[in-house]
Order: sequence, then C-alpha cells, then structure tokens
Amino acid sequence: MVNVNKSRQEDQPAYVLHTYPYRETSLIVEVFSQNFGRLPLMARGARRPKSAVRGLLMAFQPLHLSWFGKAELRTLHSAEWQGGQPQLQGMALMCGFYLNELLLKLLPRDDPHETLFRHYQETLQLLSSCSDFAAILRRFEKRLLQELGYALTLDREAGTNAPVVAGESYRYVIERGPVRQSAGEIGVELRGKTLLDLAADDYSDPVTLQQGKTLMRTLLNHYLGDQQLHTRQFLKDLQQI
Repeated sequence: MVNVNKSRQEDQPAYVLHTYPYRETSLIVEVFSQNFGRLPLMARGARRPKSAVRGLLMAFQPLHLSWFGKAELRTLHSAEWQGGQPQLQGMALMCGFYLNELLLKLLPRDDPHETLFRHYQETLQLLSSCSDFAAILRRFEKRLLQELGYALTLDREAGTNAPVVAGESYRYVIERGPVRQSAGEIGVELRGKTLLDLAADDYSDPVTLQQGKTLMRTLLNHYLGDQQLHTRQFLKDLQQI
C-alpha cells in the first residue's frame, strides 16, 4: 500500500535509471518507481567503500527503496535487491540504456505511471531472454507514447475514421494519424499493412519492422524536441562497425 505521508516512503518498488556523483562521497540517483514515477534521490555516502547501498544501486535490477524528505531532492534511506532479473549483456544492455534514456528525457518527475512501470519490467525480462531487440523496443516505445498521452491512431484514418486498408498507402501525420497518400501530403510514408501490423504488435514482416522504426523515430524526435538520444547514436554506430 502506498504511504500517504509523502515525506517518508518505505519499500517502494523501483529501478535505477541513472546515477551521478554528488559532493565528495554521495550520489544522485534518478529512479523510476512504481507508485511515484520518476524522482531523484540523494544517496548519502554511497561512494564510500563500506556503504550499505554501494553495490545495490545498479540499473535494470528490481529494488525496494525507502526515502524521506519533502523537497524535490529526497534522501535515500535504504535499498533492498529483489532479484529475479538476469543481468543484461551485449546488445540487450545497450537497449536497456536506451529505455532508461527515454524515460529520463520524456517522463516528468513525480508523475506516477504504474502501467508503464509494469511494461518496463516486462521489457527488461524480454531483453534478457529474447534476441528480437527491434520488435521489443518498438513495443515499448509505442506504450511509452500512449502512457504520456500521445497514443498512436493506427487502424483508422485521421479525419474520416475509415478503417485502414492493408493494400493502400498512407502518410502518418504527427498528432493527427494516418491519411491516404496524396500529392503534397506530409508525414511518414507507410503501407496500410504496416499500420495494421503495428496496431497488432506484429513485427514479423521486415518491411513493417523498418517502417515502424522510421515512424517511432520521427514521433520520438518530435516529442523530445531539442533533446538528443545519445544511446540511439551509439547503437547506430555499433551496427556500422
């Protein structure tokens, strides 16, 4: 049960998104919590060799965190590892960093997203057990946009609400949806089949996978604004080696 006393919280399910040094021996820990969304915690003395939380504040591992404080920067009191999540390695690890960067740059602080938290948990499990990384990332990106209030319209035409036809060509217009392709129409060019596949989370068609990647990149760039995704560029560079 969520504690109504916002100045102190006990045993809250959370994941570490990012850490960085603070003063001489402490850390600032950006976490994604199930009940309180994204928030920063100060881990006092966490960089000391004998710190009780030093080895626990790792990304992609399920934790129960306790903290206190009323200011924006609260103080971490304790951390307990919950287990059950295999360590991510190789490309799966880089995909995990990509997820965390998306959450850091798109999620507002102190805005709970319990459904998205579950999707994040499930995505980490998939990354550790499957190699279909592109499809896994597309599913998460789509759910992230939905949770942020930017749900994609995929099976109906914008304006007319007519069903999308697999054999037709469309352009996806940001904040409108798919429209029949015509001269002068802007947007991401997509097959009707791609739109229907994306609606069904079916990425078995290579064309759907490629067009879906282009669409999601366009949408995320729009909502990120001037913010750059460093992990996306790193993944792109790795694929060119």
